[in-house]
Amino acid sequence: MNDSSDRAIRVGVVGIGYLGRFHVEKYRQMDRVELVGLAEIDPARAQEAAERFGLPVYRDHRELLGRVDAVSIVVPTPLHYAVARDFLQGGVDVLVEKPITTTLAQAEELIALAEEKGLVLQVGHLERFNPAVAAVRDAVRQPMFIEAHRLSVFQGRCTDVSVVLDLMIHDIDIILTFVGAAVKSIHASGAAVVSPHCDIANARIEFATGCVANVTASRISMKNQRKMRLFQPKGYVAIDFASRAITVIRQTGECPTDGPIPGMTVEQISFDQGDALASELVAFIQAVQARTPPAVTGRMGHQALNIALSIMEQIEEAARGFSHAD
Repeated sequence: MNDSSDRAIRVGVVGIGYLGRFHVEKYRQMDRVELVGLAEIDPARAQEAAERFGLPVYRDHRELLGRVDAVSIVVPTPLHYAVARDFLQGGVDVLVEKPITTTLAQAEELIALAEEKGLVLQVGHLERFNPAVAAVRDAVRQPMFIEAHRLSVFQGRCTDVSVVLDLMIHDIDIILTFVGAAVKSIHASGAAVVSPHCDIANARIEFATGCVANVTASRISMKNQRKMRLFQPKGYVAIDFASRAITVIRQTGECPTDGPIPGMTVEQISFDQGDALASELVAFIQAVQARTPPAVTGRMGHQALNIALSIMEQIEEAARGFSHAD
């Protein structure tokens, strides 16, 4: 188990790609955090990172063992399990980007390892730290129908995994948090359009409470959009993650004729830009220092992955059916 005491937490970052660079920059701005080294297997990226950040950059992530108390793992999804396992076995607290792993068995092994060694294992479901999500927690009560749209123009990144693991899993995690009930059934469809993996997907998730979530994710859209609407008794909540704007509509008990919806009050709230990644990393370091469970535990990451893999399995099974028909 890490001895965080009162000294600075020694931190490393594994994977200095697009997102990994942001992890480095955020850690460098934190108090009581000492960024001691980085790991990157790509020679060009490693040299660029060494020059840019003035830190040791190791080609093998295992060279950070013995030098760090905690680590951010920001490598391609298929590598999450092996890298996280090495650090957990070495007694290092881990923040691994979402999804936690590519299989449930791998996720279960990491969770068991962290629990056995008393280590922090946090999963990087970034939208949990979006100011809009935090602001509506008290307004969401017993949602019965949820619509979520997460659309992105094609960027060429993260095409090593399905859009379900790349984008949709954000909304799956948020919805699971808001509903707080077991999943009863899943119906999904999707297609691989420009990459070897599914690029657009839709899922209908039914919960034991009767709540139904209709979730769409695309990385081949003509515009970027991240929105969610949660309908519940006596009102609903609409969230625009990109603009961090919230609309809360509540029943008043009266019957006025003015306003867009008779008998309902409409409250619109906007928020400052905020910094979800900084908040996520601060929460991780606080869990490391206090030896407390992180905001997004390994088990939460496992739950979201379980739903995502079920969605992917249905989509892949349908795709096989089409290929056999040809």
